Amino acid sequence: MKHENFNMKEHGFVGHLAEPDSGSDRAVIVIMGGEQSLLPGIVFAERFADFGITGLAVSLFGAEGLPDSPDRVPLDMFVPAAGYLRNTKGIKHLSVYGQSMGSIFATLAAQYIGGFENLIMVSPTHVPFEGTMPDKKTMTGHSVAVWQGREVPFVRPDFSKEKVIKYKKLPGMQYKVTGMWAAFQKAYDDNESEQQTMLLPEKSNARILMIAGAEDESWNSVYSVRKIEEHLKKVGYEHEVKSVIFPHGSHLCGLMPNREREKKLYRMMPLIGLMYKTFGKYRKENLGYFAKAEKEIIDWVMK
Repeated sequence: MKHENFNMKEHGFVGHLAEPDSGSDRAVIVIMGGEQSLLPGIVFAERFADFGITGLAVSLFGAEGLPDSPDRVPLDMFVPAAGYLRNTKGIKHLSVYGQSMGSIFATLAAQYIGGFENLIMVSPTHVPFEGTMPDKKTMTGHSVAVWQGREVPFVRPDFSKEKVIKYKKLPGMQYKVTGMWAAFQKAYDDNESEQQTMLLPEKSNARILMIAGAEDESWNSVYSVRKIEEHLKKVGYEHEVKSVIFPHGSHLCGLMPNREREKKLYRMMPLIGLMYKTFGKYRKENLGYFAKAEKEIIDWVMK
């Protein structure tokens, strides 16, 4: 496996490439989060490379030339990232994969830039959010994303009430959740704002795969999947769309790093279970979901 690193000054984006030794005509831009994330994007890029697919992890914040936190992240950097894969690496089949916050940027990149055969959203949201300061609680008053100098429309969750509360949103669904989950859910209550800021994946003209856990601890990703499905049906989207919902699935979902190569990470699973309560409660089931999700994702990219 061959590796390359990229920086804003020289390349116009911060990223880490993992390429199969024999090369590939397929590539996936992987979008996870910041440069110093607990689950760094490169280990997911390497997992794609294990299957003969070049992976390019692009960082959103936390590196020189990028914001310090998820706030006004420039979508423009995905133009040179995609250009490098197509023009330098000779990639003919390009996909984009976004997990959690990365799902916003994967969809926006596909929406504004285009040229992706596949758009894969894992634990997604259907709207961009207001940016946050490094403390992850203080809102900036600006969008999490910027395209060509203009802020992408966004909704405003309130993260100031970090306590366990009960909040009911949909018929038959009653949750005891953290303030973070409820803050995202309450942000959808402003239906006008929700409609005005909704992502438009139909502009991607890509095949769309969505994967979510029904007991997502961070936000209601199943609600977002259903909203996207509803929207795509309404606009008469003609490309293939598939949704995979895991009944006891956590926010920690989708593709996972190579188990043999990342033994240290897998030894941290009990700690991760403290951060992601559903994963901790249904660890065996979620480990099984990882394997199922991996097959869905790889098959989707290779199709």
